[in-house]
Amino acid sequence: MPHDHPHPAGAAALSDGGPILVEVTRGAMVESRHRGHAAVLDPDGGVVMAWGDAEEVIYPRSAIKPLQALPLVESGAADALGLGDAELALACASHGGEPRHVKTVSDWLARAGLSVDDLECGGHWPSYAPAARDIAAAGETPTAVHNNCSGKHAGMLSTARHLGEKTNGYIDFAHPVQQRVLGILEQLTGADLAAAPRGIDGCSLPIYGTRLGNLALAFARFADPAKLPPARAEAIARIRAAMASEPFMVAGTGRFCTAVMEVTGADAAIKTGAEGVYCGALPGLGLGVALKIEDGATRAAEVAMAAILRRLGVLDEARAAQLADRLEVPLSNWAGRRVGAVRPGGALTDP
Repeated sequence: MPHDHPHPAGAAALSDGGPILVEVTRGAMVESRHRGHAAVLDPDGGVVMAWGDAEEVIYPRSAIKPLQALPLVESGAADALGLGDAELALACASHGGEPRHVKTVSDWLARAGLSVDDLECGGHWPSYAPAARDIAAAGETPTAVHNNCSGKHAGMLSTARHLGEKTNGYIDFAHPVQQRVLGILEQLTGADLAAAPRGIDGCSLPIYGTRLGNLALAFARFADPAKLPPARAEAIARIRAAMASEPFMVAGTGRFCTAVMEVTGADAAIKTGAEGVYCGALPGLGLGVALKIEDGATRAAEVAMAAILRRLGVLDEARAAQLADRLEVPLSNWAGRRVGAVRPGGALTDP
């Protein structure tokens, strides 16, 4: 069961010895193994499935962007700006910096009377290689709008502008934007985060150490918000619908989040986070999923999430066939010859 008491301010590092969730083969041998922890909860806090320790305290990183996007809708800012599914999906995104991502964020900022200079996330090269090459070929450098978190930041800026709050310093812990998000995280996770370990995410926002089970609870409530206040339930429904309608905006070409949601539609709203984190809401089942790979490997987090979706039946036979290369990722050498695979470990495949 998730806990609602505060975390110790100096919580210990992630414990070792979680079960092997994912293994990497080469030829006839398992070459590498990834240990981790995962939990599946219902909206009342019941543990449906668990691997490892659901009490692990982790930084959820970008996996909670759908939760952080809720004030954009709840405040009325989304309606005031006439934002559609593309923008709402981008508010939840870790996008690849592809042209459509960048143009949509840029146009959104202009509509709000803002610009790239108002973004406080910093710039980095797009993860989508063709977009990065195009910028380099033009002799340019990336800006904050290319940051994979620029949609989330545009949402936070839009909310501040709509509510008459200062936009400068919106990333600071004490700013109303971040206090509003903190309140939502506490309400949905059921955890008092006041004494939680606190860090700074890659895009400069505060991030809070949260028990894995509490994160799964938050996403279960995101999947089934029937017991939440009507305004929040409506905002959740809009965010989920946007992610289902515009999965490309949530990640991009070739990305796991996008590929899975293109197949599952509204049955799964999943989101990656740095350092081997994944979270997901499964509306058809009313369940939430949270997982953490101990060594921080994204390749393992994706395979683990796919395996859990398979175990829960979200990926039936037909969907699993469409996502076969996501359930067991082929590994090829530089000559294009298949040499192994990244596949679920026994902890996820055993009955």
